[in-house]
Amino acid sequence: MKTKTLKKNKVNVVTLGCSKNLYDSEVMMAQLKANKFDVEHESVKEDSSIVVINTCGFIDNAKEESINTILDFVDAKKQGGVEKVYVSGCLSERYKDQLENEIPDVDAYFGTRDLPNLLKTLKADYKHELLGERLLTTPKHYAYLKIAEGCNRPCSFCAIPLMRGKHRSTPIEDLIIHAKSLAKKGVKEIMLIAQDLTYYGLDLYKKRALSELLKELCKVDGIDWIRLHYAYPSGFPMDVIHVMKQEPKICNYLDIPLQHGSTNVLKAMRRGINRERTTKLIREIREIIPEIAIRTTLIAGYPGETQEDFKEMYDWVEEMQFERLGIFSYSHEENTHAFNFEDDVPSDVKQQRADDIMELQSGISYDLNQQKVGKCFKVLIDKTEGGYFVGRTEFDSPDVDNEVLIKQEEDVYCRIGDFVDVEIIKADHYDLYGKLLNL
Repeated sequence: MKTKTLKKNKVNVVTLGCSKNLYDSEVMMAQLKANKFDVEHESVKEDSSIVVINTCGFIDNAKEESINTILDFVDAKKQGGVEKVYVSGCLSERYKDQLENEIPDVDAYFGTRDLPNLLKTLKADYKHELLGERLLTTPKHYAYLKIAEGCNRPCSFCAIPLMRGKHRSTPIEDLIIHAKSLAKKGVKEIMLIAQDLTYYGLDLYKKRALSELLKELCKVDGIDWIRLHYAYPSGFPMDVIHVMKQEPKICNYLDIPLQHGSTNVLKAMRRGINRERTTKLIREIREIIPEIAIRTTLIAGYPGETQEDFKEMYDWVEEMQFERLGIFSYSHEENTHAFNFEDDVPSDVKQQRADDIMELQSGISYDLNQQKVGKCFKVLIDKTEGGYFVGRTEFDSPDVDNEVLIKQEEDVYCRIGDFVDVEIIKADHYDLYGKLLNL
């Protein structure tokens, strides 16, 4: 591609990693648009003169993907496919000096809190008045709402505090402005995200204030579903579960990464909780809301994890019957507490243990899904794909959880972003098949 074909004032923002990074990209894009830039997210047109890569630096696979993406765009720059390449986000925050030495063809590197500096480099102004304004990259009926930045937890394996800093809650009044702005754009579902939702408010209000935030968000007209992502089990505020039970807008869904099922490993991870207390917490939550869907995340192959530790985790997963579960192989991250230990579980053993857990979870998911056949659910339609309308129940988050598939037929029509009533007629391991009611 010749440089002269590029649009001089067009920026392509590329996002890697988690929903928190996606949120940051959306804020960046709103700022650029307010400065009269033509902005696209992960454009396929290849006509942008400027590329900003918002990177992830969490674990090895994510870092590798980020570096490969940077190298691809640096190569495109050399070939005249772009004029400027900028890198922001977690990888850049964590390894800026190293990256500048090893990939000097990037025009500039910026950290996780450097948006004003990035804008200044692009000869743009940071618009302070754009409180809550974002260019949404998600379908217009759902969006993420980041309620806090950073983390104060001492988890031994995690590099997030190195990249995102200490926990900083966003004031409730600001979040309500954000939510109202999203509702005006047609957003019906908001997913609350933070590194640790349950720590929310301790820095601002000297108490855990997630339940108070939820009550205020439930008052926002137009928002029908509120979903909770990334809660921490130690010191979990049970008033959140009571508010969830009382407020119909709050989905009966909780993403609570538990990381392991062995007390020995949890202690080594510095999680501040053991298996028995974790089990007690999950049972208490289910006692209050029996229908709740709990999503968790685990780590396989932490330093010192024995076969007995893994067996304990495996048996615990079988006992707990989590509705949703993901598992990662342990990644040995420099400057974390766990980096002081030998990474002594071979990579093939880590992977096999992760595979074993996911095979177990597949069976659990299948059995739980069979129990939904013949029942009716409120479903939010996300898209059309492969001859189906594809949606989700309140028990499922986008991209990571089960989907409900409704066959597209002559007398069946669903509009994307609408809620519909669906009877489940068939189920497999991770998908539900349904038919519309009230046709």
